[in-house]
Amino acid sequence: MTSVRPVATARAPLPRRIDGVDAARGLALIGMFIAHVAPAVEAITAAEFIALADERPRLLFALTAGIGLGFMSGGTRPITEGRGELRRQIAVRAVILIALGMLIWSTLNPLVFIILDVYGVAFLVMLPLVFLPRRVTLGVGIALLAVTPALASIGARSEFVNAVRQTPLKFLADWAVGGAYPVIVWVSVMLVGLALARHDLTSARVIGVTALVGTAAASVFLPISTLLPAPEIVAEMAWSVPLRASLETLGNVGVGALIVAAMLTLTALARPAVRRVAATLLSPITAMGSMPLSIYTIHLVIIGLAVREEDGIITDDSWPLLIGLIVGSMLFAWLWRRYLGRGPLERLLRWASGRSRAMGASPEGRASRASSSDAPPAADQPASLPRLNGDQ
Repeated sequence: MTSVRPVATARAPLPRRIDGVDAARGLALIGMFIAHVAPAVEAITAAEFIALADERPRLLFALTAGIGLGFMSGGTRPITEGRGELRRQIAVRAVILIALGMLIWSTLNPLVFIILDVYGVAFLVMLPLVFLPRRVTLGVGIALLAVTPALASIGARSEFVNAVRQTPLKFLADWAVGGAYPVIVWVSVMLVGLALARHDLTSARVIGVTALVGTAAASVFLPISTLLPAPEIVAEMAWSVPLRASLETLGNVGVGALIVAAMLTLTALARPAVRRVAATLLSPITAMGSMPLSIYTIHLVIIGLAVREEDGIITDDSWPLLIGLIVGSMLFAWLWRRYLGRGPLERLLRWASGRSRAMGASPEGRASRASSSDAPPAADQPASLPRLNGDQ
């Protein structure tokens, strides 16, 4: 009797990170650097270019945060076991981020709005929303995105919020609606990112639809927002402020979605030769995006130490500082990722939340570790990640 052995169909180990998402996040970090320390310029074209970095990098960062949360919770196939443990890990991370942001604010007091504490609060708000059905997630995200910027704009100008800002609890008002990063807006953007992760960002179809929708949103909403009357010119047109806020946010999130789609296309869908070139050129930016907490925190420390007085004005703006931040961050991140893997603060956060132990104890975690998770995917092999178990 002839025995027939089953043919093994095991695939090569898959990377746990998607470089296109890291590249988009790295671009968001660079945009934040520009917004934070680029000096004021008189040239209109240059001023407009710098102004682009004021809002879009924040929203792109929130979008990739939602994508990362989607990957952490199982990608296109959300985990069914251990959901409570995952929520606990996310909650611990959130509390640590809030504490870190408050610590930097109280000690260094840099001349910028700090994202870390708001990031942590947004994660706490997202806890009950992580495992919503993907279509519900996308629908709720888009619906909230259409109204929350207007609500935040109205709330920020209310007498109650202004009164809270005069108390030691001003940070609560800033977290909710009054700051540069209102949580109600951030959660809306993160929901959209979470929905994208649930729809499989390694699919050419999903990436194409994301690019088309993002382009349409940016092309429609941003021009309309510029046509609204300015309330400082026509006082009776104060209603245009919240409407403009929602339109601009919808358009800028569209820009962010387009950037994510473009980075995914360059790093995963393009021809092999293009992917190899893109992977090489983008590798320093991708490395930055793979360790956003480390890079963002280090940049806060640096600009906090760079505060000085010039002509009676307290400032941290400087072209040399901006260039140094960008080049230094790229070099540091590239070298660290190449030789040490996961970013320093990312390692600490992962350990403190217990995720390293949880992943190490699971079969999926052992398989992921064996596949050298911190190495980027091969440039000549398109990524195919139906389920991700690591942190993006």
